[in-house]
Amino acid sequence: MIESSLKDALAFLFPGQGAQKVGMGLELSQEYATARAAFDEADAILNRKLSQLCFEGPAEALKQTENTQLAILTCSVAVLRVLNEHGIAPKAVAGHSLGEYSALVAADVLTFADALKLVEYRAQFMAEASQRQDCTMAAILGLEEATLQELCEAASSDQDQDARNGVVQIANYNCPGQLIVSGDTAAVERVMDSAKEADARRALKLEVSGAFHSSLMAPAQEQLQTVINDFQFNNPSIQVAANVTGNFVQTADEVRRLLIAQVTSAVQWEKSTRTIGAAGISHFVEVGPGTVLSGMVRRTLPDAICLNVEDTKSLNKVMELANKG
Repeated sequence: MIESSLKDALAFLFPGQGAQKVGMGLELSQEYATARAAFDEADAILNRKLSQLCFEGPAEALKQTENTQLAILTCSVAVLRVLNEHGIAPKAVAGHSLGEYSALVAADVLTFADALKLVEYRAQFMAEASQRQDCTMAAILGLEEATLQELCEAASSDQDQDARNGVVQIANYNCPGQLIVSGDTAAVERVMDSAKEADARRALKLEVSGAFHSSLMAPAQEQLQTVINDFQFNNPSIQVAANVTGNFVQTADEVRRLLIAQVTSAVQWEKSTRTIGAAGISHFVEVGPGTVLSGMVRRTLPDAICLNVEDTKSLNKVMELANKG
C-alpha cells in the first residue's frame, strides 16, 4: 500500500529503443481522444501509417531502428498528453537515449512535430551508420565500472590488422550493477568473455541493430549536426536531466549541443536518476511502453516510488495516487 501522494514533486521518465511492443498505445488511443490525436499527428507529419505499425505490427518491422524510434516517441507523447489532461505534470524529466526527445517535448524545448522530424533524421542516420560495420551491444551485470572499463581498454587494444575490430566502450551507465557496452561485434564478444572470467553475473548480447552511443556512430553524429540547427529549441520550462552529463540543462543551446554529443556518448542514466533524486523528487512515473526504467530507478534509489503508464489500468493506478490527500 502506497501511502504517499503524487502531489509531491514528481519526475517523468521516457523509455528508449528496446521498449517497443506491438499494440503499444492502442488501448489509450481508443479511450482518449488526446492520445489518438498524437498518433494522427504523427501519421500526418511523417506521411505514413505509424499508428498502424504501433497497434498492429508486424514486430519485425517495428523493431527496425527507422521505425522504432518514431514509434516510441509517439507512444510516449500520447501517454504524456493523457497525463497532462488529468492535471498530472512533472517537476523534472529525463529520457533514456531516444527517450530524451520525448522528455524535451514534455519540457517544451521541442514541439512534438519538430521532435518527430528530428528523430526521423536521427533514426535514419543511426541506421545508416550501423550498416557500415558488424557491430552490437551487450549488457554486463554485476561488474564494477572500473573493472569493465579496463576490460574494454584491453579488448580495444587487441586488434587484428583492422583497427576497428578494437572499438568497444561503455555506452550506458544504467544503475548499480548494470552497464552496457557497445562496439564492433568481435570486440564486444571479447569483453563478454573476459567479463564472465571476471565473475560478472551475466553478459548478454542485446537485440539491437547497431553500436549506439559509441564512436562508431560518428557518421550519424556528423549528419545530425548538419540538420539540427533547422529546428527551433526553447529553454526548458521544467528541469531536464541530460543523458551526456547526468545534470540538469539550462538553455536551448546547451540542449542542442548535448543532443549532438549524445549520439556517440555514454548515457549517464544512473547519474541522471541521482540528480533528480537530489532535487527532492522521490516519485517517478515511466511514461510510455515498458517498465525497464522503473527497475533501474529502484536499484539506484531504493526508497523511490516508481509507477508506469502505458494503458488504462496503469493510468488509473497513477490517477488514484494523484488524487490521494
